[in-house]
Amino acid sequence: MHRSSDFSRRVGLLLGAVFVVAVLFVGRLIIIQVVDAETLNAEAETHRTVSRVLYGVRGDVVDANGIVLASTVDRYDITASPRYVVDFVRDNAPVTVEQALTEIAELTGSKVSELRAAVTKDPTADFTYLAKGVTITVLRQVQALGVPWVYYDLRPTRTYPRGAVAGNLVGFMGTDGALAGIELAKDSCLAATDGVLTYAKGRDGIRIPGSTVGQTLPLDGGTIHLTIDSDLQWFAQKVISSRSKELGAEWANALIVRIEDGHIMAAADWPSVDPNNVDGSKVDDMGARLFSSPYEPGSVVKPLTAAAMIDQGLLTPVSRFTVPGRFDLANGKYFVDAFGHGTERWTTTGILVNSSNIGMNVMAEKLSKKARYDMLSSFGIGQKTAVNFLGEDSGYIATPDIVDDVTQHTELFGQGITTTTAQIASIYQTLGNNGLRQPLTLVSGCSRGDGTVTDQPQAEGVQVVSAEAADQTVSMMETVALDGWLRTLVEVEGYRIAVKSGTAEVARNGVYTDDRIISVAGVAPAENPKFAIVVVFGMPKLERTSLAVATSFATLMGQTLKYYRIPPSSGKAEKLPIEW
Repeated sequence: MHRSSDFSRRVGLLLGAVFVVAVLFVGRLIIIQVVDAETLNAEAETHRTVSRVLYGVRGDVVDANGIVLASTVDRYDITASPRYVVDFVRDNAPVTVEQALTEIAELTGSKVSELRAAVTKDPTADFTYLAKGVTITVLRQVQALGVPWVYYDLRPTRTYPRGAVAGNLVGFMGTDGALAGIELAKDSCLAATDGVLTYAKGRDGIRIPGSTVGQTLPLDGGTIHLTIDSDLQWFAQKVISSRSKELGAEWANALIVRIEDGHIMAAADWPSVDPNNVDGSKVDDMGARLFSSPYEPGSVVKPLTAAAMIDQGLLTPVSRFTVPGRFDLANGKYFVDAFGHGTERWTTTGILVNSSNIGMNVMAEKLSKKARYDMLSSFGIGQKTAVNFLGEDSGYIATPDIVDDVTQHTELFGQGITTTTAQIASIYQTLGNNGLRQPLTLVSGCSRGDGTVTDQPQAEGVQVVSAEAADQTVSMMETVALDGWLRTLVEVEGYRIAVKSGTAEVARNGVYTDDRIISVAGVAPAENPKFAIVVVFGMPKLERTSLAVATSFATLMGQTLKYYRIPPSSGKAEKLPIEW
């Protein structure tokens, strides 16, 4: 009896204990599932679910032959989870945190002190950077260390395989996105759309296999196709760079245009930016000066004036003019030519060959201010080119209602107006193309992965002057090449060349200075022009006339004609009369 009572009492105590434990468990379960459910769920999700960016690839920029000028390469960010940073065992040997950080620093070129600060600043954090933008080789070396709390993220990085070649056009990227050139202007085509991958991880921070919660795939950017030939671009940059240094010029540019369609084959600036080393360039050299920096062009605009007047039936290449040694203006003002002379009897062609400022105004003496304005603006002066390059300037020409009595005369020989090198190239493309101005083109399109093509250029041209007027003007420019003062310097063996030079004074604060901008522009072959080329040097110190530009022009024209296998000229040029 005694044993039975004792047994019953023990059973009762045991059942009571079980009941109490069960009540405690149920109570705790209620607290977890009801009272603290929201907080605990959020905490669990934070510890288990990770979102990772899936980077899309920014599109390439390529030249006319598909050569890559800007591209994206894989780089990797080395990261860590501070909350899991502890000593560990590798190959049965203990490895301290300090030792692991030292090894990582040696491989990534980082400082151990910076890595230590990264992992200790917030020991409860789940993410910190250890190194950014390392190559796949460095990544594999870090992975080989077997550090369990070190991870990586793919981070595509921009690179420019040809360096400074076309850097003025391509532009560059910054840490927050595109900053200049085509990179910025065509960002809507080039930019990629990033995706996201969400997955679960265990308590050790390692991704749980097969635990993908959600995934949005990235969308790669499109490819921008430029019209330039990067080899010709390189050559043009080399030519103007070398000559600029010889002349002590502050800047220079050269533009080569295919006449039939207005495609820009090379557009070189000096100095120019290397997109791989932006910090090595001055701010003023980071753009495309040939689009963005207008200047008074000087005598290279004279063929424009002649073509427009021929088109209007006001003169011919052999019209006769008496040109005095001084052109008198109102209020006792006057201007003279660059060289002193008495009264001369020159034809229209002779006025161009001698680059006479006085002669240009004698020819146009009866034209009204409006007629002069219409004549110049019809060739695109005062308007941006169709390229509409980032930061492009429209240049300047005063409207008839505000132009003064002096400027209406000086603008006929390229002073008192401003143009960009691109506008001058467009003028010569027009003259070489039978008077039909094709829109200058730098970007031929944006192609995307699905086969669609956008950003295609305007193709319709504008007939500025008649084919007869343009052809006669080219013939006069050929006589300039044959009989002008640059005749021995602009020669290109085997080809007939048509040119005009310019030496413009530089004004500061409304006063002309001793500084000059010198240029040569022309087309070839003269009998059937294929290319228009403009070469400009700004503020040269050693030689300050267009004589200093002629050899660079001839070098570029000769290289271009041979590069594109243009057959040598057939037939002999007929010199037009210069005097009467």
